[in-house]
Amino acid sequence: MQPDKAAVVRGWLGRAANDLRGAHIDLDAKPPLIEDALFHCQQAAEKTLKGYLTSHDKPFKKTHDLDELSRPCLEVDSTLRVSYSPRFP
Repeated sequence: MQPDKAAVVRGWLGRAANDLRGAHIDLDAKPPLIEDALFHCQQAAEKTLKGYLTSHDKPFKKTHDLDELSRPCLEVDSTLRVSYSPRFP
């Protein structure tokens, strides 16, 4: 990977890590700040996807839509698709 691109990817992933740190802080608060923690988790996921797309030279537009960011990630690697079966009591 080119050094310039690697620096951009590290930037995205570093910001994602900071968002996760913020989520942990929010959850440790008394009482926990659930909505804020969820916001930080969404931001971490978004920035991680953008880092992944950058590392694979996949362009993306300015968006916060995780579904929109996920589609090109799946084009790179379809095994990233999450499948689950919800369980009901």
